[in-house]
Amino acid sequence: MRYRALDPQLIIETAERLEGRIGERFPEAGLRGVAAELVSLSRDLAKAAKALETPIWWLRGVIIAAFAAGVAVFLFVGTILPLDRISGADDAVQSMQGIEATINTVILAVLGLLALVRTEERIKRKKVFRQLHGLRSLIHVIDMHQLTKDPAALSADFKPTAHSPQRITNAADLARYLDYCSEMLSITGKIAALFAQSVNDDVVIDGVNDIENLSSNLSRKIWQKITLIEDRR
Repeated sequence: MRYRALDPQLIIETAERLEGRIGERFPEAGLRGVAAELVSLSRDLAKAAKALETPIWWLRGVIIAAFAAGVAVFLFVGTILPLDRISGADDAVQSMQGIEATINTVILAVLGLLALVRTEERIKRKKVFRQLHGLRSLIHVIDMHQLTKDPAALSADFKPTAHSPQRITNAADLARYLDYCSEMLSITGKIAALFAQSVNDDVVIDGVNDIENLSSNLSRKIWQKITLIEDRR
């Protein structure tokens, strides 16, 4: 069972180790601060995902109370409107109209009950997407830090301009920097997957898949840069 589910604590520990590795190799780089933010966010989102596993008991109590009240109303109406006295055509018509109205009321009551039951699902879904929004923003921040890390700067013919950003001119350091960015993107995908693990909802799963696809696509671009660096060696 240990390997059938993601362990939030292990994800946090992986993020912490990555932060330490970045700090040791690039102590002055802004990527170190992003790694620290990833650690903090992983802790917060792990707690949020765990909290979503617990049912919303007060809401379930409201649903049970509403159901019980509805049943009591129907029983009360049934006692004051007996249907066993049909003495003529008019009474038969009125009885049929009453039965039809009762059926319509029951259908509406069932639909209302289903809406209440799905309220918990909608509340949890809203909480998940609020958390995923922050994770998506962090993914774009990571992408911004690797954006200017161009393998072309390693070429002897490369001539920077006055507005060129600060470059990493060592091939090994540049490849390691990009690899750290790729690892961070991978961790964000695993953090998002915690919500799909905690909330069994198709809409939530689709949202998590979007986050994972975003991080995977950006990571793929990073590995294209790493491949170019390896080809230059």
